[in-house]
Amino acid sequence: MLEFLPETLTEWLGLLVAYLLGAIPFGLALGFLVRGVDVRETGSGNIGATNVGRALGRPWAIAAFVLDCAKGWVPAYLFPLWLHGLSLYGSAEGSSYSLRMLYGCAAVAGHVWPIYLRFQGGKGVATLCGAVVAVDPVLFLGGGVVWLATLIATRYVGLSSMMMGLSFPFLAAWRLRGQAHASEVVWGTAMLSALVFVRHRANIGRMLAGTEPKAGRRAPRSTSGAT
Repeated sequence: MLEFLPETLTEWLGLLVAYLLGAIPFGLALGFLVRGVDVRETGSGNIGATNVGRALGRPWAIAAFVLDCAKGWVPAYLFPLWLHGLSLYGSAEGSSYSLRMLYGCAAVAGHVWPIYLRFQGGKGVATLCGAVVAVDPVLFLGGGVVWLATLIATRYVGLSSMMMGLSFPFLAAWRLRGQAHASEVVWGTAMLSALVFVRHRANIGRMLAGTEPKAGRRAPRSTSGAT
């Protein structure tokens, strides 16, 4: 499990801010701003990029993904640098990597359980990607290959996201082997991967039943929860 916890009040406040930033429902906001619709009442009812695309179109799905990704990257990458007085291009080692992982986890938790939406949020995939980019962009690239390969093979976006999340701890164990901060990253990504699977349990049920919509097809209105 993670071996590092914030040691100062400032670091604990950073953890809180990371959660509050992750809790911002950008997909929901885009729906209201662009077309005056509540994305929770269209498609699958999700507030994530996939359902934003169903409600607003692909360009806005990309915008939602980028924004959700950014709210994982900003606290995970920038907060530890600011707290340690490093420049934007400073390197993080040891406890800084632990803070990156912790702040990334806090941002994902914010997206999944946003205080602004009575703790009814999304599935955290894009925010997880942002946090992983902050820790090591190579991990994200590897996971992206897994995502794309799964999508091409199955055309299931949800399954692709789950397989990508599953790949992160294994990629971290390979990429960071022998480094002091490896265990924090491996365990952190493993916990987030498990969370992604839990949040996709409705998708898993639909895939087993053969009713999960594939990429490129519109889904009927569902009450299965947010993505």
